[in-house]
Amino acid sequence: MSSETTPPVPVGEGFLRKFLSKFSVSRDKGLREDLENVIETHQAQNPQDGPGQETTSMMRNLIKFSDLRVDDVMVPRADIIAIEDSATMRELLAKFNEANHSRLPVYRETLDDVAGMIHVKDFMRWMSGRGAKPNAKTKNPGITISAKDLALPVKQSGIYREVLFVPPSMPAADLLLKMQASHIHMGIVIDEYGGSDGLISIEDLVEEIVGDISDEHDTDDEQLIKRQDDNIYVADARVLISVVDKLLGVDLLPDEEEDEADTLGGLIFEMAGKVPTRGEIIAHDSGLEFEILQSDARRVKRIRIHVRKKPNSEDTPEEASG
Repeated sequence: MSSETTPPVPVGEGFLRKFLSKFSVSRDKGLREDLENVIETHQAQNPQDGPGQETTSMMRNLIKFSDLRVDDVMVPRADIIAIEDSATMRELLAKFNEANHSRLPVYRETLDDVAGMIHVKDFMRWMSGRGAKPNAKTKNPGITISAKDLALPVKQSGIYREVLFVPPSMPAADLLLKMQASHIHMGIVIDEYGGSDGLISIEDLVEEIVGDISDEHDTDDEQLIKRQDDNIYVADARVLISVVDKLLGVDLLPDEEEDEADTLGGLIFEMAGKVPTRGEIIAHDSGLEFEILQSDARRVKRIRIHVRKKPNSEDTPEEASG
């Protein structure tokens, strides 16, 4: 999921505002149930003439959206990519390149003290303003950023924007309406002690209605795991368990345990009962061994998978495309 500029919601903005306002204010459960029944009845009676699959799915998502809270949608603290205000503008440039996000929160010393956020457009304007140099031959301005400018601390850049501070229990529909009204598209989720519990953007909220919004910077799930050698694969911990199952011909989670984890990193955490450190090897009953290549205090990041035996004698792991 990217934090690039959110495309227009494929429903009328006025309709969306009225719809969300109705649900977020009245929380009318009976109305939601009536709408679901109407959709189901109409589809059953008019299978060919009813709204398309995507439209129907969006209508159902809108109804479900009214029951979501901010903490159902937010990016957890451990996954927040942010920058400290004492970092340099050179480090900010590197962070934008690394994150592939259009907005980065800025904090003072710890994530519990968020000062605001920086939009990549404002950063580009800053670079253009500081580095514009006239070209004598073409008379067109070029850009040359001095080392002195790049060494400037982020907190002295003057390009901060506001963020919203919201409680985890806030209805997601209310936050979406607030973001639309205030034109502030990033929120920091605050826990009961005033610390930062997570981050939420307007795109996170919109995706709950229209589905995943991918762009040219997003990575396909299958590209998160690649073959390194015979029976050895390297995977990002974010790769879905279902992708690993399909690629390696295994069943890492029995049906009754499917709710316990979605990603390979989550599965390894459940197996180990903790966040394993670099170099640890976690064995799975399927014959796979997970060697931890990179991790921090909060999560596993990269894993080397050793296929010690083929779980299905007929299946041969195939390299993922990409």
